[in-house]
Amino acid sequence: MTDWAWPLLLGVLGLVFGSFIATAAIRWPQGRSPLRGRSECDHCGRVLGATDLVPVLSYVARRGRCAACGGRIAPSHLATELLGGAIGVIAGFLAPGMAGALGAVFGWMLLLLAALDLAALWLPDILTGLLGAAGVGAALILPEPPLWDRLIGGLVGFGTLWLVRTGYRALRGREGLGGGDPKMFGAIGLWLGWTQLPLVLLAAALPGLALVLVMWIGGRRVAADVKLPFGVLLAVGAFAVWTAEAGIPPPVTEVTLYSESGP
Repeated sequence: MTDWAWPLLLGVLGLVFGSFIATAAIRWPQGRSPLRGRSECDHCGRVLGATDLVPVLSYVARRGRCAACGGRIAPSHLATELLGGAIGVIAGFLAPGMAGALGAVFGWMLLLLAALDLAALWLPDILTGLLGAAGVGAALILPEPPLWDRLIGGLVGFGTLWLVRTGYRALRGREGLGGGDPKMFGAIGLWLGWTQLPLVLLAAALPGLALVLVMWIGGRRVAADVKLPFGVLLAVGAFAVWTAEAGIPPPVTEVTLYSESGP
């Protein structure tokens, strides 16, 4: 397979998965299964045909509107498709073969969790559980990080945010983190291993701190009851750390051959 074919293939798959993720983020919080029923317009209920379901191209061709009723399609649908495609392309370029495929799966699962958290502040247990199980399964295919590091990462990731959540609730008398955040962080640890968790947490915290700083400079205060989708930040941080790690070339062992010549 040529150098560009693998990223292209994962990118196309990412567009398809991105379309499903965008639909799931709309249906699932409403109590509708994303796996049952045919795709339909959210405004008029018209069942969508094959030409309406081509990722990105259908949105552009219809100018972001339903062909039947003219209802506006949420721009987030297009954005999610593009993000899914970008995840596939990045994973394909950075890691060949199975490593790239697993990296893309990791990114798509993170994207689904982030989309649901952004839409409804909800990280379903079934998805965080699947993310963690997939991380353990990946250890059977890839040698790094080793299974033991992943298992420690799962315990440390969950335990760290669980302690933060429990301690904050005890001190302040209100919730500071959602119940799904520790589970998601533990699942990320099962993918990346325990040594990468500080970097994930740092990458996740920086955007939130930057937002608070910008608001403070602008003279605005962040209300105590404002809920931020921390799962989105964890997803961004986790994939950023995976990307940085996958982009580091393996160490090269230098071998010097000596030859002795006789007199």
